[in-house]
Amino acid sequence: MKIFKLAAAAATGLALLAGTAMADDKPKVGLIMKSLANEFFQNMMAGAEAHQEQRGDYELLAVGMQNETDFESQINAVENFITQGVDAIVVAPADSRAMVRPLKKAMEAGIVVVNFDVALDEDAKKQQGIELAFVGPDNRGGAKLAGDALGKKLGEGGKVVIIEGNPGADNANQRRMGFEDSVAEYKLDLLDSRTAHWETEEANTVFSNMLTAHPDIQGVMAANDSMAIGVVKALESAGRSDIMVVGFDNIPAVSPMIEDGRMLATVDQFGTDMAANAIDLALEVVGGGDELKGWVRTPIELVAAQ
Repeated sequence: MKIFKLAAAAATGLALLAGTAMADDKPKVGLIMKSLANEFFQNMMAGAEAHQEQRGDYELLAVGMQNETDFESQINAVENFITQGVDAIVVAPADSRAMVRPLKKAMEAGIVVVNFDVALDEDAKKQQGIELAFVGPDNRGGAKLAGDALGKKLGEGGKVVIIEGNPGADNANQRRMGFEDSVAEYKLDLLDSRTAHWETEEANTVFSNMLTAHPDIQGVMAANDSMAIGVVKALESAGRSDIMVVGFDNIPAVSPMIEDGRMLATVDQFGTDMAANAIDLALEVVGGGDELKGWVRTPIELVAAQ
């Protein structure tokens, strides 16, 4: 099958991934990502490294967590970057509320902060008295693209479940709501909705339990591809090939699954470019440009088999 794309709008638990010895007059950018066990963030890191090599006018210091829920390590990374005197911090937060206070400290230290991929909580920002732009996709709209693809296949009354991401992350909540929008629009029967914290093995276990409780499931909406892979593995173990699965991220590992029908669709949010674009924006501000405001939208696309 051919793939087509439909467009729509160093602390405990962290790994220091990149750093270059450069002249002192070049700005230092601290990049904080989520779990490097997730292929999405591995690709993001590769994109950031290629971007730094191509530009060559800044020093990149990057860290990633060992798992998706270890936000304490991200907090420690912010504190370390403050101590190191970086010029900018570019962060994809694991927890949308917990990261606000430490990032405020970074801003008070004169560091440019750019929030990307996962939006920080608006109420938490107001409580801390800070304004901080978000650079990232429409997660709710993207999830609805995937959910709609499933809804069109199943039709009214189709029995579905949702595998959610980390409840503390804004993008997890936005994607759940996007899936729920599709459930409502196509009048699907939502049998269950549970978190697997973005993790493949947890999704395998969670969905296996769902399948035992609801053997009549017809479709699965997974909030990222790592969890979708866990669902596919569970289906293979159960000998079920009749259940449709959609994901989110378009990591390379799911391409063959879409081609051979094990997955129906995913959503590309161009993770390889996301951190690089956020770094560009941060460096513009470091260089004297205007402060970022509001929501800087990045693209999303539905990826499905034709």
